[in-house]
Amino acid sequence: MAGRTRAKVCGLTNADDVAAAVDAGADALGFIVDVPVDTPREIDPETAATLVADVPPFVSTVLVTMAAPEDVPALHERVGTDAVQVHGDVDADALAALAADCDATLVKTVDAAAPESARAYADVADALLVDSTDASGAGGTGRTHDWTATRDLAADLDVPVVLAGGLTPANVAEAVRTVEPYAVDVASGVEREGGAKDRDAVRSFVANATGALDGVDEEAEVSA
Repeated sequence: MAGRTRAKVCGLTNADDVAAAVDAGADALGFIVDVPVDTPREIDPETAATLVADVPPFVSTVLVTMAAPEDVPALHERVGTDAVQVHGDVDADALAALAADCDATLVKTVDAAAPESARAYADVADALLVDSTDASGAGGTGRTHDWTATRDLAADLDVPVVLAGGLTPANVAEAVRTVEPYAVDVASGVEREGGAKDRDAVRSFVANATGALDGVDEEAEVSA
């Protein structure tokens, strides 16, 4: 049985939302920089760096980007996050080169509709984020996908799997119990409007995600 599932709040754009996510107990915070899609969650590198600098110790920070792999190390150095989450059409060789050049934990996003693609990155990335992506390879679509297929994928891989795509405070506990992922990721599912988080929704999401497996191990032991 999986342990406590971690929660990442992504697409943070301002200091108040960062503070709300930290206060809610989020394990990781995501900052979207340099993406070629129209999203209210994108911020410039300077804003991201300022927000990241104020995140307290023991909360992980993640640069979420679709920049060309060769540009990511310099961008990461400017922003100063603990991890880099790579979206888009980046092959395993390019990702391996990036891993060698960038001093950060590396997360690769894979399309939930093509779970077999995850295996190509399993030996290169530090974690895989399974998301409902659009034609550009970007996430944040607000669409759920087949959690059963993602559960099977997570069970088959040694690399940690992060579940994303259409998660909300209302469905995240069910998603966690179905997939038992290493972590879950939310952006639009806790917003009151584009790019602005709802403090109550963030708090509920984190609590429901991280507490979804409470008591499950004990119940399994009793039934055995």
